Amino acid sequence: METLRGRTALITGAAGGLGNHIARALALEGMTVVITGRRQDALTNLETELRRAGAQAHGIPADLSDLSAPMLLARSLIGGMLARGHGHMVFISSAAGKLGPAYQQPYAASKAGLIGLTQSLRAEYLGAPVGFSVICPGFIAGDGMYQRMADEGFTSNRLMSQTTSRRVTAQVIRAVREDLPELIETGSPVRPIYALYQLAPGLVERLAPRFGITELYRRVALARGRGPG
Repeated sequence: METLRGRTALITGAAGGLGNHIARALALEGMTVVITGRRQDALTNLETELRRAGAQAHGIPADLSDLSAPMLLARSLIGGMLARGHGHMVFISSAAGKLGPAYQQPYAASKAGLIGLTQSLRAEYLGAPVGFSVICPGFIAGDGMYQRMADEGFTSNRLMSQTTSRRVTAQVIRAVREDLPELIETGSPVRPIYALYQLAPGLVERLAPRFGITELYRRVALARGRGPG
């Protein structure tokens, strides 16, 4: 897909965090954006902002927080995409979906599920005029879960590094244009670690605590009253 101009994008979770940035970036690409989220006030503000900037924007309040929502939404949209002869879906996973950190079982499991979902859809629709990609961000400075952690005094170190919403959003656009299966955006070269994990999971399991991520999440869990001593 060479151009996004004139196409329509549905952005879920646009009421805050990364979804805001993705909506703005796609609107700048000339797309009509349909934004969804649980907070009506935030959606209205974003819709107004985008329209004032000259974009076609439509806000629809929706709660898609159920773990099965990505699968159900994907299945409901694929038919129309096939009928039109084009379309692309991008799922936002996490680096935690590639290598689950301690004290983050529900989060890691849900994010790993999105990676599996993307792989399965690509296999099923191989050769069809639709594409599927998954983005795996690391710690995103300034937004979302990591920023809430940072506000509480829990920050990453040089090895874990950070990325930005702008970098992640750029990867979303790149994934659509190039029909890429998976993109990892963490701010540090971690892909070799994930590759090594496939070959020697026990070794990476022993090395991972040295990066500091286990201790970071242990302290977060303790501070929030749900971790071991």
